[in-house]
Amino acid sequence: MNKRLVLKILGATLLIEAATMLPSYVVALVYHDPGDGEALLKTILMMVFLGLPMWFLAKPRESNLRAREGFVIVALAWLGLSGFGALPFVFSGYLPNYIDALFEAVSGFTTTGATVVTNFEHYPHGVMFWRSFTHWIGGMGVLVLTLALLPQMTGRTSHLVRAESPGPSLSKIVPKMGDSAKILYLIYAALTALQFAVLLLAGMNPYDAAIHTFGTAGTGGFSNYGASIAAFHSPLIEWIITFFMVLFGINFALFYRAITGDWRDALRSEELHWYLGIYGTATIFSTMLLPRYHGFWEALRYGSFQVASVMSTTGYATADFNLWPVAVKMVLLLVMIVGGCAGSTAGGIKVVRTALLFKLGRREIRHTFQPRKVQVVRFEGKGVEEGMLSQVAMFFCVYVLMLLLGAFAISLEGRFDVETNLTAALTCLSNVGPGLGAVGPVENFAGYGPFAKLVLSLLMLAGRLELFPILALFHPAIWRKS
Repeated sequence: MNKRLVLKILGATLLIEAATMLPSYVVALVYHDPGDGEALLKTILMMVFLGLPMWFLAKPRESNLRAREGFVIVALAWLGLSGFGALPFVFSGYLPNYIDALFEAVSGFTTTGATVVTNFEHYPHGVMFWRSFTHWIGGMGVLVLTLALLPQMTGRTSHLVRAESPGPSLSKIVPKMGDSAKILYLIYAALTALQFAVLLLAGMNPYDAAIHTFGTAGTGGFSNYGASIAAFHSPLIEWIITFFMVLFGINFALFYRAITGDWRDALRSEELHWYLGIYGTATIFSTMLLPRYHGFWEALRYGSFQVASVMSTTGYATADFNLWPVAVKMVLLLVMIVGGCAGSTAGGIKVVRTALLFKLGRREIRHTFQPRKVQVVRFEGKGVEEGMLSQVAMFFCVYVLMLLLGAFAISLEGRFDVETNLTAALTCLSNVGPGLGAVGPVENFAGYGPFAKLVLSLLMLAGRLELFPILALFHPAIWRKS
């Protein structure tokens, strides 16, 4: 284990987090909220005080990262990111219980959107801005941001991005990983700016537009209103956010292809077809089963928004889908598991894994009737290696196992029923936000105790980091010298 290199990169991560907290401090000053401004400044100074020595004094003998260092750095960076990101909530006094503050910070950075906040309107602007800005930081990944800003910090960085990026495979859009990180963040920032401008034109004030743009771009779903998007009573705003939720669930590599002129190839993407096909089917099915809303267009408005919100794992709400027909709730749970595309800011097991699992299952059924025929699973026009198929199957098994164990662990508190506990674990592992029952779209997670909140926080981190970086911390071989 190259501990000095690990320490150096963790120091850089702390400095990046301190820098990303500065806009929230400016917002606190603009709105004359001295309490949260002081809380933010105190946290910034703490991170700078710790991060500078780690960055400058740690002098690794070699700069190349191995796979295990990549996993350890990603896991520790996200734990530290959340741990320090929780401090403004504590220092401001609005979430004095550190476990509650940690849950909120983890939910923000992992773009989950589950919350323990109840009195939204009483929170100061700076802290609420930071709460939503964590979505934007975590959406593309803090270490991808670090690589974009400090591309020369290490000689080999693919293991960092591989461990942090959502999806079963790593896609470098240009040869150098640092350049790839810059391009990804430029696309991310451009789409964010576009949504912000459109929401301003739709009638939102700049503060609300920023809050809900961060929540949509990062597919997180934090709002500064208890009623979420329904608080605006605007079909136009709902359609705009629906469009951008679907957009941010698409693989960012496809945006790069389209921008560089290869838009026909981007439109032919099989992953994109699966993603839009699942979204369209779920939307039509939900619309047909929403009789409580008068008229087809009203049902389409609510159904398309909620399917986009859940499938992109954003978690915004315009209605209490706890009251919807059971069949519609089952559709929402299924797309919650699927999630968005690999290489997007969305969570879930990802569309590409869903497609490969479907094709793998179909092949095994065919193999039963044609045992001598060689059948290759193909995706994006290419044969998929058996190793990749095994990894996808293993990922799904680990995902289901963690879901069941997490639901069992939080049920030990004995506070809620099976539906609530199971969907709470699912929504945290898939980084969605709202579940069913007592954690539905108009409820929150404040009713859980400290133990359950810690378990759910670990599930959120595991889901955002594709399970294995967090699990790797508990493997003894990771920490051995050789």
